[in-house]
Amino acid sequence: MKRSLKDLAVFGGRPGFLKPLHVGRPGPIDRDRFFDRLAWALDNQWLTNGGPLTREFEDRVAEVAGARNCIATCNATCGLQLVMHAAGVTGEVIMPALTFVATPHAVRWLGLDPVFCDVDPATGCLDPEQVRAAVTDRTSAVVGVHLWGQPCDVDGLEKVAADYGLQLVFDAAHAIGVTANGRPVGTFGDAEVFSFHATKVVTAFEGGAVVTDDDGLAEMVRGLHNFALASPTPVPAGGTNAKMNEAAAAMGLTSLDAFGAVVEHNKSNYEIYRNELGGVPGVGVLELDETERNNFQYVIVSVDEATTGLERDVLLDVLHAENVVAKPYFSPPCHHMEPYRSRSPVCLPYTEALSARVVALPTGPSISREDIRRICNVVRLAAAHGGEVTARRHAGRALAERTARARRT
Repeated sequence: MKRSLKDLAVFGGRPGFLKPLHVGRPGPIDRDRFFDRLAWALDNQWLTNGGPLTREFEDRVAEVAGARNCIATCNATCGLQLVMHAAGVTGEVIMPALTFVATPHAVRWLGLDPVFCDVDPATGCLDPEQVRAAVTDRTSAVVGVHLWGQPCDVDGLEKVAADYGLQLVFDAAHAIGVTANGRPVGTFGDAEVFSFHATKVVTAFEGGAVVTDDDGLAEMVRGLHNFALASPTPVPAGGTNAKMNEAAAAMGLTSLDAFGAVVEHNKSNYEIYRNELGGVPGVGVLELDETERNNFQYVIVSVDEATTGLERDVLLDVLHAENVVAKPYFSPPCHHMEPYRSRSPVCLPYTEALSARVVALPTGPSISREDIRRICNVVRLAAAHGGEVTARRHAGRALAERTARARRT
């Protein structure tokens, strides 16, 4: 354990970890079961185009989500695009900027206009009243994001959507196995879209799924995701190729087999982080609603610079030097990224404040209790001497820049 600033690797001490600890490292997979499934697909010579493993994966995801319909896709970005196209969305789509850039990119690729809206300062999820204020005569849809596994204010957003006759879609990339108001995520809005990327709590290598109780919308999405060959109605633009293949489905099914155990491990990790960092002035672990189910996929810590004197980005430098590859999820927010920053500048104070102070810390089955205790030791030490750590880090950067300029000249 590190006891003084000289022990920190950023100031010359030894790194706390021999190997990097990552956010979103894939969990353990039963390789025998995965290879059995893959061999079965090879033996049957059915590798894609809605094979039996993909259909089984769809059934299991639909069961977890509590939805009547599930269409597995090659990734969640394509899933969002399929829903927007199938629902006939036009014009403007309101969404948060505190999300992965795939959310606005997905709709912009369809020729739609993302309109960024501010969030609830406590959760980082879309604020229904801010959405209401952003509606114009060009608005046709709202995309809510269940950020860090926290459900949106689904009731509030559904009311706004109903009042204005808008489509409501949820980006549920972080939220498989999560509930809101006692109902599974997957049963809200017109449709919800899961991600099964390698970094997610359930992985299909790459993958996604659209879940919905709207049978007509599901039929249209299923048709569109295979070149519109089986679309129930003519599609002037044609369809696309967004299918999940059987190898990805085999991985997804095997990952789902381990889902319960992974969630339990994540929950234990979350509780250790919360206990280790509880009571540290200016540092807080994002609290999750214990009356609901959660997958505990992310441990999000906020750093209050006014209290600690520690800049969030300086804390990231400190952690990275220790081989703790923490992430600023999501910084910069999408409205500060191109092509959105110059195209439609907007001020979102709550989004900007959250984005500047949050850090995602490593969790998942590859992270042990001792790993977490050592990570938290570094965070506590840096926060306790925040002003000095920040000043020394800035001085070190300035010296490095002067040295680099001198070498160039």
